[in-house]
Amino acid sequence: MLETAPFAPQVLISKSGFVTTLTLNRPAQFNPLSFAMLGAMRVALAEVAKSDARVVVIAAEGKAFCAGHDLKEMRANPSQAWQEKLFGLCSEVMMSLTQLPQPTIARVQGIATAAGCQLVSMCDLAVASEDARFATSGVNLGLFCSTPSVGVSRNLSRKRAMELLLLGDFISATEALAFGLVNRVIPAAQIDAEIEIISQKIASKSPAAIRMGKALFYKQIEVSMIEAYALAAQTMACNMQSEDAQAGIDAFIEKKVMPDWTCK
Repeated sequence: MLETAPFAPQVLISKSGFVTTLTLNRPAQFNPLSFAMLGAMRVALAEVAKSDARVVVIAAEGKAFCAGHDLKEMRANPSQAWQEKLFGLCSEVMMSLTQLPQPTIARVQGIATAAGCQLVSMCDLAVASEDARFATSGVNLGLFCSTPSVGVSRNLSRKRAMELLLLGDFISATEALAFGLVNRVIPAAQIDAEIEIISQKIASKSPAAIRMGKALFYKQIEVSMIEAYALAAQTMACNMQSEDAQAGIDAFIEKKVMPDWTCK
């Protein structure tokens, strides 16, 4: 049974089994990442991190996923100190997506621009509807998308990332798939079913193994290969000590049904 309740004025939280969905909820404004929205996301993600959720879906109400920052709010607060506080909060929220124990899936419809594109790039996986479009279009307004470039450049090749950042043009969902920004492009009517399939596959795995694996992935990708292998070897050895790994390997060897995972 799906339980839904407003978690904060601008973010809704819903839970179905082991899958929790956080929904940006300013559809009339195309869900901009205002101070209030980012604050609500920070609180929601902190709560989810402590929950029994095994998958977190980042979704949005309305026609658009996220149009980036609230430009009117930014112009109404022109001081550098305020701007640094806004972008610092945004960076904290983006980093928390990679630090979250659970895998995250972006559910993208309509446009995902600037910081909205950044949000897609910082989720572990992304599923886009066929009508989705993506851009880091700040350069068109005289504002280079510097913070979005961090996530985008870690998903796309350098040439593709710079193409997005320098031209400021929209790309289609199909192009985003080819660029490596999203994992799937699905007809709008089928996007929820596809995300359910992916979510349930992840939720069926050992939560302990997923948690260790995700943490290792983001650590090793930022260090040298030698350091990465040292971290990975340590993680594998620790993972092998878990009851889940031992029971799973025994079941495989003995050709038995995989056990219910006991490690949370």
